[in-house]
Amino acid sequence: MADDHTHVQDFFTARAADWDTRFPDDGPAYEAAADSLSLRPGDTVLDAGCGTGRALPALRAAVGPQGAVLGLDLTPAMLEAAVRAGRDREGTLLLADVARLPLRSRVLDAVFAAGLISHLSHPGPDLAELARVVRPGGRLVLFHPIGRAALAARHGRRITDDDLRAEDNLRPLLARSGWRLDAYTDEDDRLLALAVRTS
Repeated sequence: MADDHTHVQDFFTARAADWDTRFPDDGPAYEAAADSLSLRPGDTVLDAGCGTGRALPALRAAVGPQGAVLGLDLTPAMLEAAVRAGRDREGTLLLADVARLPLRSRVLDAVFAAGLISHLSHPGPDLAELARVVRPGGRLVLFHPIGRAALAARHGRRITDDDLRAEDNLRPLLARSGWRLDAYTDEDDRLLALAVRTS
């Protein structure tokens, strides 16, 4: 793993054991976000930065037993928490870096990414790497269970103009990375950006 990920691993390692208990009411929001991918039975989907695997049950339900669900995270402690929660039964867990995915090109139908974008060291190249492994027309959901203003308030900050998750910043970033932003919602109870892989 690259040295510039050490702070991300340290942050999540310290919080992995009680991550799910800190956010016990997020389940329905994760299910709704997973539904926005319009997955079909038999599809292959990646949860990039899956953490404790909270989205894996909804993704498995969408693709059915004949589909494939992959959960990928950079932090071993988060994947261990996913196993303790039994979510490894919903998909295959991988310890890997989004910047260097251990997948062939164009093998996925969709990518689900909750809270990921703010932890990417190189957002443009990392989003392009996600595009590489998704077939043309495949979908990407960038999601957070609370919106930008609510998240900033939770951390005692204000939203700034350079916030990567703002629609005006995200749209061109995605376009340069092989994605077309099709829908964007930023409300108190969720941030959801839905993008489609361009050819």
